[in-house]
Amino acid sequence: MKKRWVQAVKGKVEITDSLAQQLNIDISLAEILVQRDITSFQEAKDFFRPQLTQLHDPFLMKDMDKAIARIDLALAAGEKIMIYGDYDVDGTTSVALAYSFFSQFTSAIEYYIPDRHKEGYGISTAGIDHAKAQGITLIIALDCGIKSNDKIGYANTLGIDFIICDHHLPGDELPAAVAILDPKRLDCPYPFKELAGCGIGFKLAQAYCLTHHLPAENYERYLDLVMVSIAADIVPINDENRTLAYYGLIKLNTNPCTGLKALMDSCGKNKDFTITDVVFTLAPRINAAGRMDHGNQAVKMLLCTADTLAAEQSLFINLQNTDRKTTDQHITAEALALIDESEILINKKTTVVYNDQWNKGVIGIVASRLTEKYYRPTIVLTLSNGMLTGSARSVPGYDLYEALLSCADLLEQFGGHKFAAGMTIKPENIEAFAERFETVVAATITENLLCPEILIDNEISLAQIDGKFQRILAQMAPFGPVNPAPVFVSHDVFYVGRPYIVGAKHLKLSIKQQNSSIFETIGFGLAEFEQLLKPDQPFSVCYTIEENVWKEQKRLQLNIKAIEINNQSYK
Repeated sequence: MKKRWVQAVKGKVEITDSLAQQLNIDISLAEILVQRDITSFQEAKDFFRPQLTQLHDPFLMKDMDKAIARIDLALAAGEKIMIYGDYDVDGTTSVALAYSFFSQFTSAIEYYIPDRHKEGYGISTAGIDHAKAQGITLIIALDCGIKSNDKIGYANTLGIDFIICDHHLPGDELPAAVAILDPKRLDCPYPFKELAGCGIGFKLAQAYCLTHHLPAENYERYLDLVMVSIAADIVPINDENRTLAYYGLIKLNTNPCTGLKALMDSCGKNKDFTITDVVFTLAPRINAAGRMDHGNQAVKMLLCTADTLAAEQSLFINLQNTDRKTTDQHITAEALALIDESEILINKKTTVVYNDQWNKGVIGIVASRLTEKYYRPTIVLTLSNGMLTGSARSVPGYDLYEALLSCADLLEQFGGHKFAAGMTIKPENIEAFAERFETVVAATITENLLCPEILIDNEISLAQIDGKFQRILAQMAPFGPVNPAPVFVSHDVFYVGRPYIVGAKHLKLSIKQQNSSIFETIGFGLAEFEQLLKPDQPFSVCYTIEENVWKEQKRLQLNIKAIEINNQSYK
């Protein structure tokens, strides 16, 4: 698929020059900092050397005082408390954090993860009924609840109070909970709006420690869990999230909790983890528990304190992840065949596919794969408890949630954000919904958004890449939304030696420019260029710069994102 190469807009030259001189760095790196709104020495210092003291006061969050007061009341009276969370990575890490933290102060506490297949996403009636049967009088809900008005109302009739710790967009009316911690509330003055659900739980623990003059270690020891949730939920890695992710990675690589350490060992890598490693190795395994069995399995692993039990639990989750891979590959193949047979994509801006036999636990992954292939907003649905349940994925730049709002009258339930969402639909409404969704998206999406782009941070020569350049670049990590790994472009490049294919579809080659050193590269999915590239024929490359670790050896490597020959761009 052809991609658009888009050059990032450069900042003011005088600001860039000044910053490069103050920091004693390459002008190209200074330009990237300015593009990311880092324009002064102090801002650069805060960026490169984040401090936990920079974390915002948790009591700036609306209702934090009410939440702490209600928890204090429960602990003093010996009330039974339930920690309730979703079954994905953000939800299970949130539950593990809150349960472990408050277990220090009471034994009258339990946790609850809804069954994805039987109860679905968010607060469930079954969960509330279970709480009532166990004598629970306070539920702390994490990563869910902000739109569960009817369920919270039901709990209130049973004498059960709720504290909601969520990061999703609220509806028009807030639920009748004792406290609602959500920076996205319109009336919440909290200065950073993009915390993950586990981040909200972290702020609750921080507020409790500040109130009771407890050492910061009591909540900082959960930074690895918070970082995993930030990586998995793909929230912006700037402001407070950057600080949490920065220190969370340090903890993961030096002193992870027992459960995460076992999981790291089980996937064959136990050090030098990056955000990317977390996204592609740890997160899918944690998610597999809720997809294939029950999210409780993930929480159980994350709460392990004994190495042997943690190892056994991580092995079990690894097996679930293997099953998940097989299942999602099978369903993806069926979905692709369905699209081909029915010609769903002809002249359309959306994809909506449905099969009542598909596994509910993996349809989100399938939606992501279809979106990547066809590059348009996509919804994959299956049958669950007499209703259609679906997962939706968007393309960068298009607000999926707003499109679903325009279809709300045809949906029984939906929630999510700009890029991903879940929903429930009555079977008889599926055709009307698919038509409405197509109409709304077609009217609001631009053609540019239907063509993938590569945002190029800067053009550089290969000769600029030296040890100092790479060291400064590495200090811009952790990378993620809002702070992605910088993408560079270099023109008039030649290959040296012979290109060759690895792993069936990946390209390995060495490249150079005039007066530059030779650089090793990898181009994932670019095997076609083994034949397209010719000796002594110049070409252009878009790439990120990274360290490749192989058998304890670290080597500089360019990760090629796209190649252009004769002004023809390829992925």
